[in-house]
Amino acid sequence: MTEDPAGRLRHEVVDVLKGRFVGRDEVIDLIALAVVAGEHLFLHGPPGTAKSALIRQFAATVQGRYFEYLLTRFSEPNEVFGPIDLVRLREGTVATVTTGMLPEAEFVFLDELFNANSAILNNLLSVLNERVYRRGAETHRLPLLSLFSASNHLPEDETLRALFDRFLLRCHVDNLKPESMPRLLAAGWEMERFQGTDASISAADLRGLSRRIYEIDLSKITAPYTELVFKIRDLGVTVSDRRAVKVLKLVAASAVLCGRPAALIADFWPLRYVWDREEQIGPLASLVETVIEPHTGAERVHPLATVPERMGGEEIARWLDTLSAEMQSGAMTLLSTARLREQVADLGDRATWLADESVRRHLLERTAQLLGRLG
Repeated sequence: MTEDPAGRLRHEVVDVLKGRFVGRDEVIDLIALAVVAGEHLFLHGPPGTAKSALIRQFAATVQGRYFEYLLTRFSEPNEVFGPIDLVRLREGTVATVTTGMLPEAEFVFLDELFNANSAILNNLLSVLNERVYRRGAETHRLPLLSLFSASNHLPEDETLRALFDRFLLRCHVDNLKPESMPRLLAAGWEMERFQGTDASISAADLRGLSRRIYEIDLSKITAPYTELVFKIRDLGVTVSDRRAVKVLKLVAASAVLCGRPAALIADFWPLRYVWDREEQIGPLASLVETVIEPHTGAERVHPLATVPERMGGEEIARWLDTLSAEMQSGAMTLLSTARLREQVADLGDRATWLADESVRRHLLERTAQLLGRLG
């Protein structure tokens, strides 16, 4: 019997890519979620963290049409949406040559999105909202499954915030830790030799999975979902009524990916990724994890619903004391400074999961002080 498309997506695409891209399981799972939900994903982090390569490989594995472009403030709409057809222009008709350009792609990756000028940004709003590209009297209905973007900074200008709002999912992607480097080199070398795919799932199958999200039974999670949305708003995260409805699609998509007909509270894990500002990432994750943790023992729970092993506040404080003493013990080399900086940052990440707000705030202040001393 042929495996269900959701199972094939997990085993033939997601699991395969996790084997090729070391330390990027979270991003790969979010790409799959975005595509099934029909939503868009923004990746925040430095260059060189395999963001475009991940999406390119995902598209290649499902044999989807792919478009990628690095935007600058000098980029022209023609470079993204296609040039004017000069032959038809001589006949008095304005038409766009879209072959190989964004309007024909099923997967799109736009790097440094916030560098784009207003002409491109205005067109992107209708692309993201309506899957439509308009030029004069032309209207192109787009086959776009999901649009992905990346930048190492978040928008501050209000016009850019409107565009950022169209990305329902936001994920911070950082460089890998040193201990992952041997696996990264081995996997990267293997990926260089990768020539094709044996996956039996296609872009058409993904569209079928997208339609399934509207068949998911949400009756048992509506009340706890509503309660969580209001708690997230209390953190200062902007979740409008419209956005709350759209995020519910992510919850349903999680159930689809897990092969279930009904959503569970454990499917609330995508709400970790609806932050607006970098400083919200930790508190938001802590809140969502507190809600879903009692429900992660259910059958067929998504991998990102699993709550990571946590340290207690006292244990984190003891480690910070140890690292602080090491910093004061003598001259620091560049290597030891980098190692200590990484360890302190990791303890800061762990502190964000603490439920006690006063303890969490105190430990985060300590990690910030130590990181400041390390430069």
